[in-house]
Amino acid sequence: MRERKKNVRRHASGPEDGGRPAASGGRRKPCGLHCIKIQHLSVTIGEQEILRDINLHIHCGSLNALIGKNGAGKSTLMRAILGDVPHSGQIEFKNTEDGRMQRLRVGYVPQSLNVDKYTPVSVYDMIACCQSRLPVFLKKSRKLAARIREYLEIFQAEELLDKQVCNLSGGELQRVLLSMAVMDEPNLLLLDEPVSGIDQNGMEVFYQAIHRLKEEFDLAIILISHDLSYVAEYADRVILLDREVLKQGTVEEVYASAEFQRVFGTGALIGDAGKTAGALIGDADKAVGSLTGDGARRGGQQAEGGGQR
Repeated sequence: MRERKKNVRRHASGPEDGGRPAASGGRRKPCGLHCIKIQHLSVTIGEQEILRDINLHIHCGSLNALIGKNGAGKSTLMRAILGDVPHSGQIEFKNTEDGRMQRLRVGYVPQSLNVDKYTPVSVYDMIACCQSRLPVFLKKSRKLAARIREYLEIFQAEELLDKQVCNLSGGELQRVLLSMAVMDEPNLLLLDEPVSGIDQNGMEVFYQAIHRLKEEFDLAIILISHDLSYVAEYADRVILLDREVLKQGTVEEVYASAEFQRVFGTGALIGDAGKTAGALIGDADKAVGSLTGDGARRGGQQAEGGGQR
């Protein structure tokens, strides 16, 4: 990845053996103190306003699902964060403990990657060329290979190390790209519909790996997804977008909102995960109703007591 505009940059490449410490010793678990603030971000191309006044506050260790209909501006928002499209507004990365500004390192996994079927490049070659300053056709570094394998293991892809990239399935390629994206230990990981075209087993493996990332890496994740059931099951927070942020909050808060119903309709959730989301929404509604009922009863009792006095 190339260096990003302004304060959004990729971490510099390490020395020839990969530079960064091994994942088991060098990674940092989520501290809860780092936050990414997107303030008043807007994108206008020509005379068309694509995004309007986007404000988001994202903490490390969280999976934030970006949902909305096609054309809502989800991919454009990611490209704006990456610095690939001009935008107004600010993107800040802060340590909330002392308020210090820091440089934001961004990892990115696209929806797909076109690879020529005759490309004679292995998974090791592809990743090593991004991690090493030496040409990959020179002697293979055992130290770098061990480090690459360690990150591939996170996504159950270690057996793919020496496989030709052109022979990978869609699910295998996505797991390899995820491994590449986290090797530079980004503060923010952007995933643009990463499970598109992957079967259900592959999706389960992917979301389990993402859960592990949340637990073991000091990073925040923004995921674009059209699978509302998986979002309901795995996301910590949901952002409903339609050129502007219509609603953001927990799964319960967003899925039970009038904005969600207006965009997706009442029959949007299906399957077991949909039932889970429905149960969560039901619990939230019951809690609100219970609080309302208790408040009404207390108010009635107080009024009754006042009348007696």
